[in-house]
Amino acid sequence: LEALPGRPRADWPALAARLAPMAAPDLLAEAAGVLDDPALAALFAADALAEVDVAAPLDALGGRRVLGRIDRLLVAPDRVLAVDFKSNRVVPPAPEATPEAVLRQMGAYAAALAAIWPGRRVETAILWTRAGSLMTLPPALTAAALARAGAA
Repeated sequence: LEALPGRPRADWPALAARLAPMAAPDLLAEAAGVLDDPALAALFAADALAEVDVAAPLDALGGRRVLGRIDRLLVAPDRVLAVDFKSNRVVPPAPEATPEAVLRQMGAYAAALAAIWPGRRVETAILWTRAGSLMTLPPALTAAALARAGAA
């Protein structure tokens, strides 16, 4: 999903084989399913940022600095959307069933992005690649997970 967008489709099999020789056919099919979904097209548009490093001290963590890499970042005048790709075999049926570590990660991203772009609505989502589905995470859910991390 990082390497294929923007490349000619005819080059995808060879590129997939170089990146993941043992699993190329399966991974290519999964990636193609995601990239071909019109509902997900904005995530792979030319103006979407890929593999964005973020670092910020977070109040919720007592000022400790977090470092992360956001798979896809969409920045608009009124909002910022951070999307992380997850290839879990089992996709949670609802945001509340998302693993705690993922919720904490997305809470940290949201807090860092809010500091970087004050005044913009910050949203987070997970792209479950196996299912090809985008799950928006409620801000209160990720903020609560980040607070639990800070209390630990």
